[in-house]
Amino acid sequence: MDGASDSVSGIRDSGRSVPPGPSIAGRRSRAISASNRPVFRVGIAGQGRSGYKIHADWLTQATDQYRIVAVADQVPQRRQDAQEQFGARVYSDYGEMLADGGFDLFVNALPTPLHVPATLAALEAGCHVLCEKPMAPTVERFDAMVAAAGRAGRVLAPFQNNRYQPFFQRMLQVIDSGVLGRILHVRSCWGAFERRWDWQTFQVNLGGCLFNTGPHAVDQALCFFPESVTPSVFCRMGCYNELGGDANDFCALTLYAPDGPTVEVHISHYQAYRQGDMYAVNGTRGGLTGGHSRLRWKYYDGAKVPRHDIWRPWSHQREYPRETLPWQEQEWVLDESTAGKAVGYTLRSYNVGIKAVYDSLYRTLTEGAPPAVSLAEVRRQIAVLEEAHRQNPLPQTTTQWP
Repeated sequence: MDGASDSVSGIRDSGRSVPPGPSIAGRRSRAISASNRPVFRVGIAGQGRSGYKIHADWLTQATDQYRIVAVADQVPQRRQDAQEQFGARVYSDYGEMLADGGFDLFVNALPTPLHVPATLAALEAGCHVLCEKPMAPTVERFDAMVAAAGRAGRVLAPFQNNRYQPFFQRMLQVIDSGVLGRILHVRSCWGAFERRWDWQTFQVNLGGCLFNTGPHAVDQALCFFPESVTPSVFCRMGCYNELGGDANDFCALTLYAPDGPTVEVHISHYQAYRQGDMYAVNGTRGGLTGGHSRLRWKYYDGAKVPRHDIWRPWSHQREYPRETLPWQEQEWVLDESTAGKAVGYTLRSYNVGIKAVYDSLYRTLTEGAPPAVSLAEVRRQIAVLEEAHRQNPLPQTTTQWP
């Protein structure tokens, strides 16, 4: 068992509570990397799809920043895998892992209903927390998490890796350059045709495509609005699962705000044919289309086109106004050699996005740097998700799980 005196964050070790300090910058870590930087000890709660394939996979690569020392999961085979692959202490319950302590960062990759309670427990135990999406089902519950982090003097960080996917960062760069003019409309499609029969298809587990995929899609959609603006929401959702699930599997969500674009997000399990590229962006001087591996955009320079006098009173020569614009076209193609391997089923999520989140968290822990995605931004996302669910109450057929 690791001793409390070696903890970089003053977390609870061996049943003894060590009062947390306001910041961990400059405090000791159990291990020091070759670059003389602290290596943070990590306890991962949950070794399912994200806990194992995303978090554990990356943490075993980022050994100059993090070291997995503890894992909690209900499934015996997963615990055995953690012992053999990571040399970690293993637990069948995250509460037992927190009680034993000996780690600095709690990665909450548990099923969605446990995101709030496990995060609150970890913060109370003195851990920093990186929490999977959705962080909470309501703004009220999210605010409770933020307040708990403030009381504990600990870092609470969201895991929003798809904000930092290469194609989306390049898209934002193009939009921010102004070449497309004022952005009027954005459409994004997330989905395919698929039947699902797992725990995420039930409302009791906070399942459904809006909670499963929506935190990625809505996080990106909100990037098209100023951070100070929470857009209005219009949403239609339904559940058409033939296999018994009762959570939404179709979602058409529209966000809009005064002087802002109209942003449509389509998340569906019923797209037998692809509806064009994943993204389409339309501006007053051009547009962009594409997805994770390729983007194309075209635009014209307003200084290089003629001004026209308005035809009065009617059309000239019974014709429509026509002109040939001096379009400039550009393209971006993903460099897979630098993006790393991909995971995910609605979007190919490359390791570079995971790295961005964990690198940012490391800077927050060691230097007090702002996080890659702020809690205020996540709060705005959760407000959208909550409103969309409020507008679409669905019959609940299962009230207990499993």
